[in-house]
Amino acid sequence: MPLAQDNIGPDTPLGANLVAGGATFRVWAPRAHAVHLKVGAALGWEPNDDSLLVKDDATGTWAGFVRFVQDGDPYRFYVVGDGGEGFKRDPRARELGPNFPDCDCLVHDPNTYPWHDEGYRPPAFNDLVVYQFHVGTYYAVDAAGNDARAGGAHFLDVIDRVPYLAELGVNAIEPLPIVEFETHYSMGYNGTDDYSPEMDYEVPAADLDRYRDKVNALLATKGLGPPLTSADLASQSNQLRALVDVCHAFGIAVLLDVVYNHAGGGFDDQSLYFLDRAPNTSNNNSRYFTDQGWAGGLVFAYWNADVRQFLIDNARFFLGEYHVDGFRYDEVTVIDRFGGWGFCQDLTDTLRFINPAGIQVAEYWGDDPSYAIRPRSQGGAGFDAVWHAGLRDSLRAAIAQAASGRETRVDLDAVAGALGPPPGFPASWRTVRHLENHDLVYAGHDNRVPRVAALGDANDHRSWYARSRARVANGLLLTAPGVPMLFMGQEFLEDKPWTDGPDPSFFLWWAGLDSDKVMADHLHFLRDLLAVRRRQPALRGEGLDAFHVHDDNRVLAFRRWVEGAGRDVVVVASLNESTFYNYSLGFPSAGRWLEVFNGDLYDTFPNPNVAGNGGSVEADGPPLHGLPASASIVIPADGLLVFARDVGDAPS
Repeated sequence: MPLAQDNIGPDTPLGANLVAGGATFRVWAPRAHAVHLKVGAALGWEPNDDSLLVKDDATGTWAGFVRFVQDGDPYRFYVVGDGGEGFKRDPRARELGPNFPDCDCLVHDPNTYPWHDEGYRPPAFNDLVVYQFHVGTYYAVDAAGNDARAGGAHFLDVIDRVPYLAELGVNAIEPLPIVEFETHYSMGYNGTDDYSPEMDYEVPAADLDRYRDKVNALLATKGLGPPLTSADLASQSNQLRALVDVCHAFGIAVLLDVVYNHAGGGFDDQSLYFLDRAPNTSNNNSRYFTDQGWAGGLVFAYWNADVRQFLIDNARFFLGEYHVDGFRYDEVTVIDRFGGWGFCQDLTDTLRFINPAGIQVAEYWGDDPSYAIRPRSQGGAGFDAVWHAGLRDSLRAAIAQAASGRETRVDLDAVAGALGPPPGFPASWRTVRHLENHDLVYAGHDNRVPRVAALGDANDHRSWYARSRARVANGLLLTAPGVPMLFMGQEFLEDKPWTDGPDPSFFLWWAGLDSDKVMADHLHFLRDLLAVRRRQPALRGEGLDAFHVHDDNRVLAFRRWVEGAGRDVVVVASLNESTFYNYSLGFPSAGRWLEVFNGDLYDTFPNPNVAGNGGSVEADGPPLHGLPASASIVIPADGLLVFARDVGDAPS
């Protein structure tokens, strides 16, 4: 007779879920003639009446209850349909066993991980500084301290870099997609098992003790306990949780990059592709997908309510069971193109109801990107922010112009015009801004662009021109309004493209921080500038006035402020190859202005020949550039300066 229906009802969750005395199993396979359940690792298993799940015709789901199932037990569905029969993985499996893709799913109790992040709260949107990286190639060392990335890095390897990222000033990480993909190496955008963390990112059991000790040492530095055991970390699921946990301990939010526009780039026979074993006569006959391709995979069938719910539940799953703080949604433009705008609205509404502080960022390249952030009542999709290319493109163009010769006119008007919120955006924090990302500098892309160091000087990526222009570019990114995002290695002037494969020639050159002073100096520059950003509320606010733009001089100056705070900031950037002395510049008020940051100090840090203003200037000159006062200042060649109002002069 079919499997028991204890604990089975309309609200029984899909997937495998532990309950008192066993586990419930439920799967959506509306056109299947039969769905059987194999539980355990017994050899020679064959489907029979005793393994049959019971179908609910109203929902197209099959369900059953099995006694004595425990955490870690293997299972698989066996589906019979008009197109054939055979094993299928649970599309909602929390974890997969070895030998993917011909592998079992594993029952997983999400409550086995002892969290330490009860008091953690993510940063405010306008305070975010995001760091994007790829887990598999970012960082890994073996027990002897040797680089181990050729064998693939793991979730727990990233934990080694969490204190480094916190010291840098990053308060949100954005790993490239981390769910199971079919290929051995991948950027992550060809996932097929959206609820299962990538098994290649799991540390093997034999190495767990070493990683456990590292995790516990980091938690202990924050006064957090009790310590983890190796058993707490004995799954890729809990290893991902540990990464989130440690990030939260160090004040870093975790934003997952999720791919809801398509799946695959190849589907094995046991994947969710034709899960109900209907005849595989057309991709459009698959319940999960349309027949439209994207990035080597297939676009999801947004017309299907069950598919929409599958994706919404996936985001809820990571918010709840993994404590993640939000998402970056890949290529929402594609979702929109194939009829998924209503799905986006349902997705953002649902997550905002569950967690109003959750961060939802869309990659959306539509004609009017502001529609992605507008509320549903105005026809928008309700995202909090979008990636935006305005500042990126204008700033990269300016650096390229500066690199073409000292007499070239640099279009800083375009940079100034891109500093504020784009048309249709109520605030700049609704945009995520970057100079590099995983697509732009990926070695395998035909439209790859140079990394910032190479953009500054194509012939010598360590020359004064390269390093000084990189300081200006990164400095403007971090002092402009909006949410800045760095791509891995950008902080220490990595100059080569990256790939997701095992080729060491493309790995980040971490050793360079000990042997290449240019890299160490740039890291010092970025770390100190991010500290200034944290100390100066104006650099995280919305107030902006680009009051001086001189394309021939290659000088740009803008004012930042928070209304009513009395702590204005003035940022001055130059892409001129010569230092300006006695440069007259407007200031928002008369009095003493502190030179709180000078990028020239970081060239061969500490630069013995730094060009600057001795720590402060007196704005005692006449009105200029539309401002009530002015000062005569020194602007270093290819320099970045930040002036802040001397609080002693601020009005009460």
